[in-house]
Amino acid sequence: MPRPENIREIDTAPQVTWFKPAGVPMRNLEEVVLTLDEIEAIRLADAEGLYQEQVAEQMKVSRPTVGRILASARGKIADALVNGKAMRIEGGTVVFREKEPGSCHGRHRHGQGRGGHQ
Repeated sequence: MPRPENIREIDTAPQVTWFKPAGVPMRNLEEVVLTLDEIEAIRLADAEGLYQEQVAEQMKVSRPTVGRILASARGKIADALVNGKAMRIEGGTVVFREKEPGSCHGRHRHGQGRGGHQ
């Protein structure tokens, strides 16, 4: 029986959750799904320039887990770019980091990104 997946902390859900090649109707495209934790790891490591250890601290997971998340995300992104696929962002077992002191504890979102708070 596989281990349950740890909850990963992320900052916010992305504003844009679909990307596709221009000029190709969605019905003609294959799709790659990136999870919210994969996008957060890419944001922290590649866009913010943090080291994997720093990403792990922010996401509350181990450094090897960050390495696996990044490898998965980068593979999916490469597949979409090289093979002209659409990318959809949703799902993952995540909790949103608390922003302001005194506010309620982080909001949870599990599964395929449907339902719950955002």
